[in-house]
Amino acid sequence: MRPLPKLSPENEFFWTSGAEGVLRFQHCEGCNRFLHPPGVVCSRCGAAPVVKEVSGRGTVVGVTVNYQPWLPDMEVPYVIGLVAIADDPLVRLTTLIVDAEPGDVVIGMPVSVRFEQHDDVWLPVFAPTGEPASEAVEYPEPRPAPVRPMPTSEKFESRVAITGIGLSEVGRRLGRDPMSLAVDACRVAVADAGLTMADIDGLSTYPGGGAKEGGHSEGGIYPVADALGIAPTWFCGTGETPGQSGAVVNAMLAVAAGLCRHVLCFRTVWETTSIAWGNRQNTGVGGGARISGEMEWRLPYGAMSAGNWIALQASHYFHRYGATREQLGWIPVTARAGAAHNPVAIYQAPMTIDDYLGARMVTTPFGLFDCDVPCDGSTALVVSALETAHDRPHRPVLVEAVGTQMAERMSWDQGTLLHEPMVDGPAAHLWSRTSLKPADVDVALLYDGFSFNALSWLEGLGFCGKGEGAAFVEGGTRIARDGEIPLNPHGGQLSAGRLHGYGFLHEAVTQLRGHGGGRQVDGADVAVASTGGGHPGGTFLFTRG
Repeated sequence: MRPLPKLSPENEFFWTSGAEGVLRFQHCEGCNRFLHPPGVVCSRCGAAPVVKEVSGRGTVVGVTVNYQPWLPDMEVPYVIGLVAIADDPLVRLTTLIVDAEPGDVVIGMPVSVRFEQHDDVWLPVFAPTGEPASEAVEYPEPRPAPVRPMPTSEKFESRVAITGIGLSEVGRRLGRDPMSLAVDACRVAVADAGLTMADIDGLSTYPGGGAKEGGHSEGGIYPVADALGIAPTWFCGTGETPGQSGAVVNAMLAVAAGLCRHVLCFRTVWETTSIAWGNRQNTGVGGGARISGEMEWRLPYGAMSAGNWIALQASHYFHRYGATREQLGWIPVTARAGAAHNPVAIYQAPMTIDDYLGARMVTTPFGLFDCDVPCDGSTALVVSALETAHDRPHRPVLVEAVGTQMAERMSWDQGTLLHEPMVDGPAAHLWSRTSLKPADVDVALLYDGFSFNALSWLEGLGFCGKGEGAAFVEGGTRIARDGEIPLNPHGGQLSAGRLHGYGFLHEAVTQLRGHGGGRQVDGADVAVASTGGGHPGGTFLFTRG
């Protein structure tokens, strides 16, 4: 059944205006701009907005043809579009493009609104007007916030180190309780640091206990503390952080402030088993459930996956910069070459660019191998006070800088069109906290939930210019293990498995310790790692102690 928005006083005007055949948005009279999604005040001037009718015309600025059968009442393929409304092109709708062949929908196509009624909701969808597509290459972009300078010359990062890492069994449909995976990873990490559970005085995790049934958590802080017999001085489990690894930044802050000496951070996923056990059916939305919040603006249109949302930016990037799927494909092909030397990677068999191009499409421009591999597994690491780090069994990994700033709106469709959202802010913030430069980095562990994510991070972190990423990765030589900037030598999430960001931190420590085996990057003294992006992102710069 199609997921539909839950009507509220804030959004009802939008979802029901189709009954009159019109499209309405909030409008700030003082700033003379439209606002979306609806809110209580204008973020610029603080005034209460009014509701105003618009022309119903717009332009397609992002498009993806979805081939994944997410919903039983939506026959594939169908076209998801990102439409900039004519009355204010910085206001966009994720929607369906109807009355057109999938291959005919292009960026720059003029469209006008139609309405599909579902119960008490009128979904605005758009159809081509028949006018020729615009030849414009550049479209309006919101201006990101400037990076703030360091408020003090002292860095909390200089007071902490990573002293232990741990990884549970990793695989698909392991059929194990996620708590057992978390316990295994935590025990390995604590032992790796040369500590006991009695030494651990802090616990930190993402996203906390609420996501267990969806396969994204082992249950959170409380059951893990109970299972391991830990009585933490400080603990934190939350999803509102700069990337999934924001839990690690929280741990570093707690240690740097003197609240803890050794914080155990952990992250568990068990999506494949959770689905097999019937906890969710592909979408994570129960049948007949009404939805609210940010998901109400995408899920009713069958845009069920982050792959659909990010594909809209990828399509715009391809349009503006002339990038191709074959260029993008060198990211997953290179990842697979690294995974061949990673004994715990999910997929290790060789893959060629022809294999990549021949795989089934998921949501254009993403094929099967552009998408990361859901799996079961848990990752853990220990953040310790620097003064204790040199007494540990392994050479410590030091933290040179973190990047956490939110420079864009927290939105998948109201911000940039040129890259995955929430990448540039953390990247710029990272470099503002160190004298090191991109040229000093020896290995990059960059989030690759989809191949375009890693491309966005390469550009955002300055390894190549804006719009140059596709040409930069083409052929794979620059991002190979012996290349200019080795990218995800363990296989990343595209081949090693979706450990949801923490696999990159584990690999960063492994590389800086020199423990990478056949995938080891020679002379790895500086590593950059990113997690998330889109909603939101975070970065780390690590050095060998």
